[in-house]
Amino acid sequence: MSDGQSARYRPAQHQNEFARLPGARLCSALTFVTVVLLVCSLPPVQQSRFAVNLTLQAFAASSSPHVLSPVSIDYPEDGSIFPPGLTPPTFLWRDAAGTSWDIDILFADNSAPIHATSKGERMQLGPIDPDCVSDSNAPPKLTPQQSAAWTWTPDTATWAAIQAHSVSAPATLTITGNRDGKLADSQSHISFTTSKDEVRAPIFYRDVPLMPASGNGGSVAPLAESNIRLIHWRIRDIRKPESHTVLSDMPTCANCHSFSADGKTFGMDIDGPANDKGLYAVVPVQKNMTIQSKDMVHWNTDGNVGTVRVGFMSQVSPAGQYVLSTFAGPELSRMIDSYYVTNFMDYRFLQVFFPTRGILEYYNRATGLRAPLPGADDPKYVQTDGVWSPDGKYIVFARALAREPRPHGQLAATHANDPDETQIQYDLYRIPFNGGKGGTAEPIEGASQNGMSNNFPKISPDGKWIVFVQCKNGQLMRPDSQLYILPASGGTPRRLRANTRLMNSWHSWSPNSRWLVFSSKARSPYTQMYLTHIDENGNSSPAIMVDNATASNRAVNIPEFVNIDPDGIQKIEVHVADGARIANGGK
Repeated sequence: MSDGQSARYRPAQHQNEFARLPGARLCSALTFVTVVLLVCSLPPVQQSRFAVNLTLQAFAASSSPHVLSPVSIDYPEDGSIFPPGLTPPTFLWRDAAGTSWDIDILFADNSAPIHATSKGERMQLGPIDPDCVSDSNAPPKLTPQQSAAWTWTPDTATWAAIQAHSVSAPATLTITGNRDGKLADSQSHISFTTSKDEVRAPIFYRDVPLMPASGNGGSVAPLAESNIRLIHWRIRDIRKPESHTVLSDMPTCANCHSFSADGKTFGMDIDGPANDKGLYAVVPVQKNMTIQSKDMVHWNTDGNVGTVRVGFMSQVSPAGQYVLSTFAGPELSRMIDSYYVTNFMDYRFLQVFFPTRGILEYYNRATGLRAPLPGADDPKYVQTDGVWSPDGKYIVFARALAREPRPHGQLAATHANDPDETQIQYDLYRIPFNGGKGGTAEPIEGASQNGMSNNFPKISPDGKWIVFVQCKNGQLMRPDSQLYILPASGGTPRRLRANTRLMNSWHSWSPNSRWLVFSSKARSPYTQMYLTHIDENGNSSPAIMVDNATASNRAVNIPEFVNIDPDGIQKIEVHVADGARIANGGK
């Protein structure tokens, strides 16, 4: 692009903001009429002087820039920070005035600007997985705002050039709308940066259908047993255009997964007898992994299903020696005595699930024994969501007063955040692990006793920060879930700028403590995956979407950065006790 073109589209930094408004021209016309009436009421000498001044101002105005209406640039947001190597994003904007657009990117390093034109491509949905189409869900559709959006996706070479020249200082993107190929009619600009901090690690996540199923007596299951096979586990290198399936076709449900901080150990909750999630698999991380019966930890060793119950939110320790989890405790004989669970036929938010009783226990892989963690084993409370500090010396967890999951006479909730849900608000606590001896649990200032439910903490690998979910009731996948950050020792919490308008949860830190991945329903009820940059002061950047993570009618949850090479996991196979293959990945 020539210098003349570059100058033409350079943002007008000092343009009168009033003149940018759509009604500015009408206001100007009304002002002119008012001025004429005012002049006519003046004495002749003053009329003459005023007329001369008005003529001079009119001449100056005639040579001023053409007044442009604003373009609404929806994505990326102003101030966004992209990870280096990310595949080309799709820019989104709305503009009722233009019929074609000039796209100009200027760089602070004085390198050649980039110019592109767009005739206007509308926003499109991604591919549909036909196996996940059901009477209990609806195909994804664009919102009215999305339907009005225009798009531009730079090619790979152009995006690489943009990233290369937007590291040292922000690049300025200007979108100018032209009507019928004539004079520019609309314009806006934003700035964005490419970070020096690489993501480096791939993201491992669960890829699920949203297909609630009705059962006998009005019961609802989040997924019919026959469709459990549709749950996939995938891994994504953000530098690649798509993800890779590593595990699928499971005949039994598997849930939360966890990797050790060193990337050498993998753990996963797996449903055991009677779907009590009584099994936990722990295996070394390899490119081709096989989970066998010898790798299974049997939580319910006495055979009484539900007596000891499931590990919940199990977490492998940084070096892989221990597994920390929430258990109902020996005095509770039924799983339903310690968890509030309600499923809905509304696929958008189809389940509410949180513990109301429970203690933290740790499993020692060397001894094969499981024991309560003193200081986090008080039956007066529910203690859950335990996570390890990077050095393995302390635990951060969520705690609340224990209560009945469903008090007698309580009405059944009919939707997420229904006031008839069992009400519970967690506070975050910190306790030393002390080789399994535990200690005194202390509340974390800024994440306790604040009138909200503070839950699902994640400690940055450098040990400086905790990012946690805050919502009104319960935990995790709530419509009002918001992400907050505060110092690991406690302090004033700050809402992340990356938060979207609807559900922000399932977050995980990159190994270098500079990126956070999380899930959100901002663009679709089918949950998608986003990234945000966290600087050394704990400041978050606007959310950056990871495109093409799955089909547009499937949902991404439990994304987790794994401290391995991008191609470090290719396939996971799971075998039952008799040695028959029950699940296979590597599609």
